[in-house]
Amino acid sequence: MKIDLFSDMVCPWCRIGKKNMEDAIAAWQAEAGETVTVQYHAFQLDPSLPPEGKPFREAMEAKMGGAARLEPMLQRVTEAAANVGITLRFDNITRMPNTFLAHRITALLPDDRRQVWVDAVMKAYFEDGRDIALTDTLLELAAEAGLDADNLRSRLDAGEGESEVRQDMETAQKLGITGVPFFIINGQYALSGAYPSAQFLAAFRRVAQQG
Repeated sequence: MKIDLFSDMVCPWCRIGKKNMEDAIAAWQAEAGETVTVQYHAFQLDPSLPPEGKPFREAMEAKMGGAARLEPMLQRVTEAAANVGITLRFDNITRMPNTFLAHRITALLPDDRRQVWVDAVMKAYFEDGRDIALTDTLLELAAEAGLDADNLRSRLDAGEGESEVRQDMETAQKLGITGVPFFIINGQYALSGAYPSAQFLAAFRRVAQQG
């Protein structure tokens, strides 16, 4: 079974949905003995951000319509994350980064290293408040994850990964994807949102029954 996952590293619901998906995959492998592969696809919640990003509070308050609306939203998603064992520390986040560069690195990695990379970037952003718009920060994370940071820097300098990210975003647009996380199971069953792991499992069973 294969899952195509469209997500953004600065989307807290993507982090929650990804964790629920992974829990469901582990349960499905135990239940059905079937391997599930995940193909990561780029999506940007705000592609209009400048390359260096913006101050987090400024960007989020503008999006949500003020601090009075922002704070309850942050509290709600923080609690939802804690319920599935994920930490979100919005008090540590000072920047709303443009994630295009982070997505480019994802595109440059072998499939079997992408989960480790996406996890590392999300943890760095949501827990440590690191600025993942910066090349040096991303390459530090790559080195910490056991990736070849020098090779990645050279490939980024050469412009690699740009076309793959743009293609993912064009595909998302053609599919009508306007929000993430968005999961496509075996090319035939779609889930939009941070569904609980039980609903992922139910979807896996339906897809398996349909052959």
